Amino acid sequence: MLGTGALRAHLIEARLAGRIATLREKSLSRYRLFSARDPRVLLGLDPEGDWPVAEVLRLMGQKCGVSVDPAHTSGPDVIDPDRTIAGLDGFADRIGEAADRRTPVLIGTGHPHRLLEFYAALADALSAAGCPVLTPAYGCRVDIATRFGVRTHALSYVRGVALMRETGVRGAPGEGGVHTHSPLPVRTALAAAADARGPLPGLVIGDHGWVCGAGQLGIEAIGLADTDDPALFVGQAEGRVSAVVPLDDAVRSALYRPLTRYVLNRACLSQ
Repeated sequence: MLGTGALRAHLIEARLAGRIATLREKSLSRYRLFSARDPRVLLGLDPEGDWPVAEVLRLMGQKCGVSVDPAHTSGPDVIDPDRTIAGLDGFADRIGEAADRRTPVLIGTGHPHRLLEFYAALADALSAAGCPVLTPAYGCRVDIATRFGVRTHALSYVRGVALMRETGVRGAPGEGGVHTHSPLPVRTALAAAADARGPLPGLVIGDHGWVCGAGQLGIEAIGLADTDDPALFVGQAEGRVSAVVPLDDAVRSALYRPLTRYVLNRACLSQ
């Protein structure tokens, strides 16, 4: 089993925590947009509080370990690796509880090129433990606003993990998968599950809009988040997201494998 010391060293070496690639300028910009309730950074969350920029910064310092000095405006952002490990512990505990109860789960990602393998391993383990891994709305078309305008994407599943593809693209799992923050995919999936009168997820696992969109609808949600994604941490602070792991969500896919082993071991799901 990977111990916390070895995991901590890996987080820093892989730049999953410690000094990460996300820039302070980008994070501060996102905090300002969140405070202004810009839907691009709300990720489907409708905050109950006002959340001025100073409060968002204070929360991100508490949850991630970023500098709370507003005069610190440039350079690489920082995540406290001990906070990442604490987040992984809470994340793994919720997965373990879901496995014990054989809870239906829905798993989705807006980072298919980076995080698909991480989530797929969780899907495999939960399925082996008897949890229904749901795949509602397969193939449904979803219109999502992008920086290039509104584009139509298709909801697809790879090894039980939902992702959005560019329409008409086929091939290997990573091909055609798009990076998205939108909550529309999870809303589409949940609506299809309800219409089918089949099981509804008791737990949603993912990132970006998958977590905030589900949590806003009252479904338990857990996920991963970078320092420029304050919505998940606000959702956790307001009680609509159960667990958030602070880390860089855009490093090479292979670098998340030790985290997978750590989570599955703690959840007693190692195979």
